[in-house]
Amino acid sequence: MQMLYNSDHYVVVEFDLAADTSGAAGGERRGGYEIVDKFARRGIFLDGAAAEGFKRGVNELVERGPSEEEVDDFISGYTLLAQQPVVLH
Repeated sequence: MQMLYNSDHYVVVEFDLAADTSGAAGGERRGGYEIVDKFARRGIFLDGAAAEGFKRGVNELVERGPSEEEVDDFISGYTLLAQQPVVLH
């Protein structure tokens, strides 16, 4: 787990996990991205094709040298799908 981004509005954490060896080809890794909208108090976990699309979009954005506002705008497109409420313990 690695925090990739933390602004006033969003947190993005990357998860890189060893795949379940019972059904996966040996040594494959899986993971994804958890995005939390701090104001809406909702989060979403992206894996598979959605995670790959997010990663490509972030890489393209980084190449342009974005402002924090541009990054937040990009992330907001994904948080529209967030349904999981954030619960503090």
